Amino acid sequence: MRTLSYWLACSALLLAGTAQAQSPDPAHVRSWAASCANCHGTNGAAQPGMEPLAGVKKDDLVRKMQDFKTGRKPATVMHQLAKGYSDDQIEAIAGYFAAQKQ
Repeated sequence: MRTLSYWLACSALLLAGTAQAQSPDPAHVRSWAASCANCHGTNGAAQPGMEPLAGVKKDDLVRKMQDFKTGRKPATVMHQLAKGYSDDQIEAIAGYFAAQKQ
């Protein structure tokens, strides 16, 4: 009986890990990215004077967000905003903006 409990617990952990590894719902990603519009424009197409996000390489966006999140890159607001996202959310948001047309 103890062995069965062990295998059931291991199976539950594996299933939970698989569920987390799935891509987030595109509607969620769009809503996370929408919070960037105030400064970076709709879909990342920024107004003059602001940094555009549309069409920027995903890896570059992830690196910048991680730099803000860890404090390696100084900022007035972005370091606080970046801390509000998980690493998976940052990956998804970066992918969203990378796919947008410049």
